[in-house]
Amino acid sequence: MSLVEVARFASGIEADIVRTRLASEGIMAFCFDSGMNIAESVGIMIPVRVMVIPDDLDEARAILVDAGTLDPPPEAEP
Repeated sequence: MSLVEVARFASGIEADIVRTRLASEGIMAFCFDSGMNIAESVGIMIPVRVMVIPDDLDEARAILVDAGTLDPPPEAEP
């Protein structure tokens, strides 16, 4: 099963909240690299990625935009 990134966060806690929000909408999501970001206050920045299957990407993005977690995509130019 391949996964794609829907968002990334500086905090593992924030990423897990987003993962839980997606799960509440029926979208299975996973947090990658959360164990790498243990030393959050020492200036080492390894973002925690929230991953979903490709078929759920658009719906996951829409949920996170509605929640104010992600910025909406830029408008397409005509």
